[in-house]
Amino acid sequence: MSTVSRPPRIVSRITSRLPVTVDKTVKRLAVSSLIGQIVLVVTGGAVRLTSSGLGCPTWPRCTDTSLVNTPEMGIHGIIEFGNRLLTFALAAVAVMMLVYLWNLRKERRDLFLLALGLLASIPAQAIIGGITVLSGLNPWVVGLHFLVSMALVVFATLLVNRAYGRTGKAQTATLPALPGAARPVMSAVALFSALAVCLGVVVTGAGPHAGDADAPRNGLDWDLFSHIHAAPAYLITAGALFGLFLVLRDRIAGPFRTAVLLLLAVTVLQGVIGFTQYYNGIPALLVAVHMLGAALLMSAASNTADLARYSPVR
Repeated sequence: MSTVSRPPRIVSRITSRLPVTVDKTVKRLAVSSLIGQIVLVVTGGAVRLTSSGLGCPTWPRCTDTSLVNTPEMGIHGIIEFGNRLLTFALAAVAVMMLVYLWNLRKERRDLFLLALGLLASIPAQAIIGGITVLSGLNPWVVGLHFLVSMALVVFATLLVNRAYGRTGKAQTATLPALPGAARPVMSAVALFSALAVCLGVVVTGAGPHAGDADAPRNGLDWDLFSHIHAAPAYLITAGALFGLFLVLRDRIAGPFRTAVLLLLAVTVLQGVIGFTQYYNGIPALLVAVHMLGAALLMSAASNTADLARYSPVR
């Protein structure tokens, strides 16, 4: 009888030590998840921009005979395998988040489901990454891999907002009332940001940084799609400037003001980087910074739209 009753007792002891409120650890894990997703975008860019896309020429192993990279594979093997290892770190963060939210899985179902979604996405990303390698870096598959990462940056941003009580059904922060135009405009900015990222993937698939010397390109006109890619960027800038106008005109303070300022800063930075790389032969370093900027833009736009959605309307 004692043997049968031990597992429930052990589980009970473990769960009794877990938080029953959203504490500092949960908040730190949410922030770690967001940072990790952004870092994954950067390291994925490093793989492509250093022509390390086939540093591990097969999948799920790194070679036909080894799970890890070998010395003979050089720096390309290290970069590609290092990017694969980062997914395990993100998985560990997601698992810890779920464990710490266990006692809150019903009360804070929003947080639990977001954390569960981030964890479930990791094997999905690994499979897409495997298809990327096995397809010889097909540009459309590479693009899909990047877009999923962008979506995960958005989910991680929402996770942070929910963990800090800024938005969501369990909102604890008191947000200032916003003009009626703020919500639709900020939502449009988020949509245009997603469109800009999607078009950026098309431009990248037509450009020179393929991830390997023998990797195929999508065959589209790079210069034409670069100009098309810029169109939603102008709309994002206009939306961010309109948000700044509302903040200054109505003297809006708090998280929304900070979110608008960050959005505008990232948007302007992305524009400067985009034009600079276009007129300077698309240097790899600037492309890497532009990819980081894309992740920051998606996070900033999602944050602003999320705050506008949960702010009262004047």
